[in-house]
Amino acid sequence: MSKLTITPKTKIYDLLDAYPELEDVLIGLAPQFKKLKNPVLRKTITKITSLSQAATIGGLNVEEMINVLRKEVGQEEIGSLTESGATYQTEQPGWFDATKVTQSIDIREMLHAGEQPVHEVLSAVKKLKDKEILEVIAPFIPAPLLDKSLSMNYQHWLKKESAEKVVIYFAKID
Repeated sequence: MSKLTITPKTKIYDLLDAYPELEDVLIGLAPQFKKLKNPVLRKTITKITSLSQAATIGGLNVEEMINVLRKEVGQEEIGSLTESGATYQTEQPGWFDATKVTQSIDIREMLHAGEQPVHEVLSAVKKLKDKEILEVIAPFIPAPLLDKSLSMNYQHWLKKESAEKVVIYFAKID
């Protein structure tokens, strides 16, 4: 049986299923990855989070992270990647106005309970009217959610308040 080839699109769940020994390597690369020890998050978030998204969450260079993982399992290093992931808006944008926040969703409890908040958040995002803003509070950068909202042409602002609290503002700007 051939082992999984590690790429930026590899889901963390698949990576750790094929190479359980890489859990400690990932945690060593970024302290945020200690959350992989949480069995609830391990069964939920890792199934939808790619290594490219994880690199963003961990503040790592995608290519470097992929090459460290590949080297650990005896795969050849890869050169520069063209698909190094999306750029997330971290500077306060001109469209942001706190008085326009119409709803707030704290996904930390949902995640802790083993639920996937993606559908609830995307449903709320889709209901936004022009210039309305949705606030989402998360325990980490929810890269899959941001990637999906970007593909749907919604604006966002990512505000990292602490190691355990990230606030994302979503807006529909026509």
